Amino acid sequence: MTVRKALPMWLEERKTTVAPKTYVADAAVVRLTPTSLAALQIGSVTEREVSRALVSLRRRGLAEKSVKRYRASLASFFAWAVRERMVQHNPVTPTRVPKASEVATEMQPFSEAELETLVADAAQLSSRDSVSLIRATDRARDLARLADILLIAGWTGLRWSELREVRVSDIALQPIPGIYVRRAAPEGGEAKRTKSGKSRFVPLADRILPTVMALMAGRTSRDLVFVTATGHRLHVSAVKRAVDWELISHGRRIHDLRHTAACLWLAKGVPATTVQAWMGHASIATTNIYLHHLGTVADETGLARLNGSGGIRGESSPKRQR
Repeated sequence: MTVRKALPMWLEERKTTVAPKTYVADAAVVRLTPTSLAALQIGSVTEREVSRALVSLRRRGLAEKSVKRYRASLASFFAWAVRERMVQHNPVTPTRVPKASEVATEMQPFSEAELETLVADAAQLSSRDSVSLIRATDRARDLARLADILLIAGWTGLRWSELREVRVSDIALQPIPGIYVRRAAPEGGEAKRTKSGKSRFVPLADRILPTVMALMAGRTSRDLVFVTATGHRLHVSAVKRAVDWELISHGRRIHDLRHTAACLWLAKGVPATTVQAWMGHASIATTNIYLHHLGTVADETGLARLNGSGGIRGESSPKRQR
């Protein structure tokens, strides 16, 4: 039996045994598997063929993260084939995804001032056309609510999927106000544990505490906190259309609000280990990326000040008359 013929059999079983989002990733294996690998007899596939397939996907321009996801699904497929006694060994296990040769997408956090400008623009732009998320008569109120949620995202560092699943019972006001991040709700999938598999506590700064309390008002403990004005779950594409994100974000992504929070905290003197815990990073090395970013910004700012106060670069200062 060829790999091409065996894949649908595996997917049929996966429909009822994995989460919907996982199944979507698994189903992409059929489309992504190179013809040369798909045509092979399943029992003749070796580490060599799998490695070639991974290299082929990278050369086609697929992101390293996407190739890792493909490899994970392909490994599950061959693990199933082992259980079904189609093959003796899983040829994916010893393989590795080729390292990215291109520079990863750089984070572009907002500064504190830029975040305030973003929020003001999101709430006040009135020239955009009405969209389904917002009724024309309630535009100002609804845009203000979405702007508040963007502000909260920029001060808490929650992932979009985590923000969508915060409930009133997850918010503490005493002794330290904050959010217990316990679950995530990816768009198109069921709520599940966070990316790290662990819960974490993220404090609520004074800048956003009154806003969070206002969003909680009148809601029961099981209600979602961050929803549209009509009480519906947030959907990133609808939110971006409503606030005209492409215009007001200046090339940033929604995920850059998470980066913004980490940089804000570090810039205000919060220790890196504390930021690691608030962000839910498994390794301090991930948190240190933000320190490097802040260092670059600080270097640029310092150089600009030096050049501004010391004359034009390359010119020597006039000698003092004696």
